[in-house]
Amino acid sequence: MNTPANLIIEADGGSRGNPGPAGSGAVVINADSGEVILEIAKFIGIATNNVAEYLALKAGLEGAIEINPAARILVRMDSKLVIEQMSGTWKIKHPDMIQLASEVQKIAKGHEIKWMWIPREQNSRADALANKAMDESADSVVSSEGQALRSPVAEFNQLAPSSVRAPGGVTEPLTTVVLVRHGRTHLTESKRISGRGGEDPKLSDLGRLDARLVADALKQIGNSGPWSYLNPISAIVASPIQRTLDTANIISNELGLGVSVNENIAEISFGDWDGHTNDEVKAKWPQEFAAWQGSWDVAPPHGESLAEFDARVLKGLYEIVEEHQGKSVAVVSHVMPIRGMTRKAFEGGISAYWAPQISPCSITILRFWGKQAAEVLTVNSTSHL
Repeated sequence: MNTPANLIIEADGGSRGNPGPAGSGAVVINADSGEVILEIAKFIGIATNNVAEYLALKAGLEGAIEINPAARILVRMDSKLVIEQMSGTWKIKHPDMIQLASEVQKIAKGHEIKWMWIPREQNSRADALANKAMDESADSVVSSEGQALRSPVAEFNQLAPSSVRAPGGVTEPLTTVVLVRHGRTHLTESKRISGRGGEDPKLSDLGRLDARLVADALKQIGNSGPWSYLNPISAIVASPIQRTLDTANIISNELGLGVSVNENIAEISFGDWDGHTNDEVKAKWPQEFAAWQGSWDVAPPHGESLAEFDARVLKGLYEIVEEHQGKSVAVVSHVMPIRGMTRKAFEGGISAYWAPQISPCSITILRFWGKQAAEVLTVNSTSHL
């Protein structure tokens, strides 16, 4: 690789508790080609958000200067405090910040560096690395050549099921299914039931933000970040319901891919209960609600039972798996279909339909070798949000 003359650093830090367990993340990018050269995730221990942000900047600068000491560097961060303090606009008053800023200034001295504040949604790569460090309580440094100090995927098999205990003789091609729940709607935000055949709302403003953030995370798959070792997404499939189509179209614009529709991965029908809160349903249909809870065969009035729904969703899943053999496909769907596909990957029981939390615009990644084998990589990942 030629030594880049212009570098971009994206850095971010976070603390769960402020102060609490903290992590920092930094990405070094070739400004001319857009290639991610270095990804750094560092677990800090107990610290504040501001300390984590400064340590992320420090790690990014050290990495960039090691790549090319003569490079022109643009630092982009969503921390207005750090950017304004490092550019000299704001005074540094807190003792911890004075010490950290002094260390960063020593590293930066003699180098051509510009400072830029960016909105949080434009700093998702560094944010994901900071969350990775906090999730794993560990450090990792990965170069563009894939060389890592510590790889969390050392036991990953690119072609076959990864576990040595998995049954042998798998001959079907691998399909990587990246499940994305749609973004928020006004019904999601008001905690109202929203299924197939109901109001069919569009995304809310927050829902569109959700979709932009998950689109950026999906763009990184196969290129950088926590799922850089997977194949990049090459297709997008959505349920026919408006909120999933809205989400899929935002993802489509970011990835430059078209969207196809599969009717079978639409949300379950709640029938007469659609648009009500859970408390309203309990009050108006007490006997029906009690019989429905935990049941495989009981449906809401004019709605779908789990048995009917499960058969439909699995039909849709295997249509997608067969059509996209050997590829990674983003599947934009709903809570219940995502739970159903995950249940199948685990070969779980009925409780898999209510045990997993599936948040708006979360990412769940499953691998299927036709109907022969399956593997679960992650469920309800939300570090990009």
